[in-house]
Amino acid sequence: MQHPQPHPRKHRRRRTLVLTALTASAALVGTGLTTLGAATAEAATARQVEALDRGVVSVHTTDGNLVSWRWLGTDPGDIAFNLYRAGTKVNSAPITGSTDYFHAAAPAHADYTVRAIVDGVEQGDSVHAVQFRSGYKDVPLSPPAGGTTPDGVAYSYEANDASVGDLDGDGALDIVLKWQPTNAKDNSQSGYTGNTVVDGVRLDGTRLWRIDLGRNIRSGAHYTQFQVYDYDGDGRAEVAMKTADGTRDGTGAVIGSSSADHRNSSGYVLSGPEYLTMFDGRSGRALQSVGYVPARGSVSSWGDSYGNRVDRFLAGTAYLDGSRPSLIMARGYYTRTVIAAWDWRNGSFTRRWTFDTNSSTNAGRGYDGQGSHSLSVGDVDGDGKDEIVYGAMAVDDDGRGLWTTRTGHGDAQHLGDLDPSHPGLEYFKVSESRNQPAELYIDPANGAVNWKLSPCCDNGRGVAGDIWAGNDGAEVWSASDTAVRDEAGAAKGREPSSVNFLSWWDGDPVRELLDGTHIDKYGPSGDTRLLTGYGVHSANGTKATPSLSGDILGDWREEVIWPTSDNRALRIYSTPYETTTRITTLLHDTMYRTGLAWQNTAYNQPPHPSFFLGDRMATAPRPAVYTP
Repeated sequence: MQHPQPHPRKHRRRRTLVLTALTASAALVGTGLTTLGAATAEAATARQVEALDRGVVSVHTTDGNLVSWRWLGTDPGDIAFNLYRAGTKVNSAPITGSTDYFHAAAPAHADYTVRAIVDGVEQGDSVHAVQFRSGYKDVPLSPPAGGTTPDGVAYSYEANDASVGDLDGDGALDIVLKWQPTNAKDNSQSGYTGNTVVDGVRLDGTRLWRIDLGRNIRSGAHYTQFQVYDYDGDGRAEVAMKTADGTRDGTGAVIGSSSADHRNSSGYVLSGPEYLTMFDGRSGRALQSVGYVPARGSVSSWGDSYGNRVDRFLAGTAYLDGSRPSLIMARGYYTRTVIAAWDWRNGSFTRRWTFDTNSSTNAGRGYDGQGSHSLSVGDVDGDGKDEIVYGAMAVDDDGRGLWTTRTGHGDAQHLGDLDPSHPGLEYFKVSESRNQPAELYIDPANGAVNWKLSPCCDNGRGVAGDIWAGNDGAEVWSASDTAVRDEAGAAKGREPSSVNFLSWWDGDPVRELLDGTHIDKYGPSGDTRLLTGYGVHSANGTKATPSLSGDILGDWREEVIWPTSDNRALRIYSTPYETTTRITTLLHDTMYRTGLAWQNTAYNQPPHPSFFLGDRMATAPRPAVYTP
């Protein structure tokens, strides 16, 4: 393969709230745009986040218990902690350098709480630690009953993608789990599927509700992208999904017609109404349903006539005004793309803007056909507001096209602070098109391609992250390459054993490789196995992803959740390794938190924070956040 030719990096200018030349050539999308008042659109200095508890976790090993907890974004910078076991203090001096403590020789059932020390005054007890007595914790599940499709094919259910949010406002994260039937289909495959079912579950296994999306929502990786987030700031997460006639909410109420069956003889749903529904996180009750934007219209206008490309959906969450979260729902990426931004306030939807590659202002500008099987969200231009990076193009916080590289569709993409020597974010993606660059390293502020690899193939996998302390910044690699590369595109070492997912797992800030049901640490001469999931399975076929991976408990390191082999539980693993690094919970870094929210979208990708987290990193910044 040809080696890349690095291009000089363009000087990155921080934008003010006034649009600069970066978007001067892009026209405002006219169709479907809702104009917001200046007070709503003005960027704020603080962002709304969840009011979380300490998330204390105790992971048992043969030598004792690793206890860790959250340093919240709303905590003072000089906060310290004491650790208590059943009311007796464990540590000799206040804990200041990290948010973990290894309690040697302690039994698995030891009961821990944490007390914060603020201005020299010890506060009250935290919540009690979640106990990982076998090194993991099982969240019991009840799979839905299977069934038989109209063509006589029997199916059962498998636990699939998951997300998290505080559904009931108690400060603890709950799990939203998608159940997928065993006959789920890719859009390119004909045939009936069973219904998609979504559960809200507490960590103790209590099921809060079950939503059945019904026969008119086909099952598969590209049909149901669900978002879990507190959109209205009431302290409880909502759940947003595309719905249809026959969807049954968590109270049993039916959306639309309960008898309608819009499936054709090939199992596709190419007629009938489509809705966007916001569900209450506590009860699963449908709060409001509106028409899905965009409507499918003519099926053939999306790139084929049989129903493949018309039903390619993506979803995300973004702080478009710089302060409060908005819902992003999208359709299409092979040809036409439409992205709709919604606010959920006071119990109802308001459409903030709509970006449509077919609109008169966008037609011919190269935004069509640029989407990937996922999206990324982050403040790429430094104006305090989030943008949507949608494959080989980006849309500004106000719905204007920001840039396009015109390099087409891809399967994987990574937006993050990959290069700590330069301000702002960087962007790495791979290309599916055989006549497009196999890999691209992009300045997401303006779409400048800093380097690229020659076209080669359908490059289906690509990863970016600091997995090796032997190179500054993040490494990038892909399925078609034979090496890891640095921020300039230079080959730096052997290719890792997997090209899939990432996890901050051990004690250092270098990230690990997550693939299938195991976690490995990269080394220049070989990878070292750190974790093998016991009695679990990965999800999404050859994608081999976990149900969810991210910082959901304890300190800033990431948990990983796989379904058990019998789909009767979600098995959560948390790190048993001590760390001397203290970082605010990644849940209060809103770029990471929104990444956790869109992780389930289509081809799952790992979340990245807004700052560089890796070897020789600077002191991690403290977020400017507030809680409802």
